[in-house]
Amino acid sequence: MTAIPASTLSKRPPSDYATLLTEVRRAGLLKRSGIASVPRMFGLGVLVAVGIAGFLWLGQSWWQLAVAAYFAVVFAQLGFLGHDAGHQQLFASRGWNDAVGVVVSNLGVGLSFGWWVDKHNRHHRHPNDLDRDPDVQRNVLAWSDAQADSQRGLLRFIAAHQAAFFFPLLLFEAWNLHFGSVRTLLVRRRGWLLEVALLFAHTVGCLTLLLLVLSPLRALAFVATQQSLLGIYLGCSFAPNHKGMPNLDDASAPDFLRRQVLTSRDVTGGRLVATIFGGLNYQIEHHLFPSMPSRNLRRCQPLVKRFCAARGIPYCETTLFDSYSMALNHLRNVRPTALTLRRRLSEANHVVDASSRHSIG
Repeated sequence: MTAIPASTLSKRPPSDYATLLTEVRRAGLLKRSGIASVPRMFGLGVLVAVGIAGFLWLGQSWWQLAVAAYFAVVFAQLGFLGHDAGHQQLFASRGWNDAVGVVVSNLGVGLSFGWWVDKHNRHHRHPNDLDRDPDVQRNVLAWSDAQADSQRGLLRFIAAHQAAFFFPLLLFEAWNLHFGSVRTLLVRRRGWLLEVALLFAHTVGCLTLLLLVLSPLRALAFVATQQSLLGIYLGCSFAPNHKGMPNLDDASAPDFLRRQVLTSRDVTGGRLVATIFGGLNYQIEHHLFPSMPSRNLRRCQPLVKRFCAARGIPYCETTLFDSYSMALNHLRNVRPTALTLRRRLSEANHVVDASSRHSIG
């Protein structure tokens, strides 16, 4: 057998992604700095302290529901920090990223860092893959007609009207995340003790503080308000990124770059929207370079847009409200098969009737 010369192998042209990655590295956009992350962490610590001070100052008052809304925003921002730590964006050291992530997520927000990182990494590897992306697998909501058709009982009713149910269901999203965390920790052993201890400290600490200051009824209202608004905030932050974009599997997308770009959507709005959504409005750039510090995504966007335009790769960028509209339209078009067939039959009968009236006239 004749050996293939090494020089021949070395001449294989680089992939589009490798070319883009070289440009991004040359621009210094992948460099991580722990020092640059300190102001953000310090600022969030101040927001937590201010919230606790305001809570203690108000005391036994229904105005505490405003503090609950405030903490919904603060918890979401802590969640974005934990997200970045999970992607190794904050420090060059994996150990420091993981340490910050566990403390912020488990102790600060009350969510399992290990569970979330595993789930989110699977999403990044297979975005909008109905079989392998946990974010679009069948749950309460259905993302394909086949998923909708497999729903039964109340879930089938929701599948038939899920565009109307979407935002109300987000009220329960934070509770769903807590449930996923606990369920995973009950069967997992690696890192179990630390994560459980921090979750326990979060729960006991928050409940103790609430019940020392508020009556049980007001404490219950505080928790319900804070968690419900947190669910809406998180859901509204993630929904614009992929919902309503094409569903692809490995066979549908020819390479990594196109799979990430074609299934993701950027949202306009500049620094204000980037601050509100933790930089996740630059979703295409984030999916192409998950370890890129979120503060650099804005600078990376023009480079990626030019690169995609030069190669004829569709690049989706729209306003926040249009992104919600695209997501809701997708949910509206996904229906159980029986309802889909009934709707198409009705449309066909309407066309026939219209044609008959035209012929008679």
